[in-house]
Amino acid sequence: MISGKIIDLTAEIYDRAPTMPMDPKCSVMEHCNLDTLGYNLTRLTISTHQGTHVDAPFHFFYDGQTIDKIDLSRYIVRAVKADLTYKKPKEAIMVADLLKYEHFIDKGLSLLIHTGWDKKMDQKEFFSDSPYISVELAKWFAQKKVKLIGMDVPCPNISDWTIIHQTLLGNSVLIVEGLVNMEEIGDQEFTFIALPLKIRGRDGSPVRAIAVMDK
Repeated sequence: MISGKIIDLTAEIYDRAPTMPMDPKCSVMEHCNLDTLGYNLTRLTISTHQGTHVDAPFHFFYDGQTIDKIDLSRYIVRAVKADLTYKKPKEAIMVADLLKYEHFIDKGLSLLIHTGWDKKMDQKEFFSDSPYISVELAKWFAQKKVKLIGMDVPCPNISDWTIIHQTLLGNSVLIVEGLVNMEEIGDQEFTFIALPLKIRGRDGSPVRAIAVMDK
């Protein structure tokens, strides 16, 4: 039984919720209701990368592991939050920004990167102007064998997204994007859970992401 405080880190899914410009648009529509068929039921149309979601290696590799084949234990990790709320729009996140958290990484903890960018989720610049992970930092995460990197931006890097994803996913670093509410997490270690849907043979999935704080 979970005894610590649970913090919900998941963005809402709703009709016309924000999406990457080239992705399928989110649609949440009534299919029937109590008056028509005797029950309420909703039709949901979303991409596998809607809102708070996790990327599988197949997202960038034809021979990469698909979301349904990744062991569920990899989505349940001990983690720490990196407070990078001082980063400006379109500013690179470098290795130097994470050195104060290196001892946590060396202990085997995963990392959630908090920039505060989730507060702009309903604004146009959310998908274009966020702080971003540098190529240098992605290589450092891979070298450090980090199990999972979470972030409150919609994409690790808007311009160099291919090399960043390939560097991380190609080295078994899972990527959780679109987290929210990280300001509620303190400096202590916690358990992070982000379980995907079991979508056969595909590239990612929306998740219900939570932080379970230690007592």
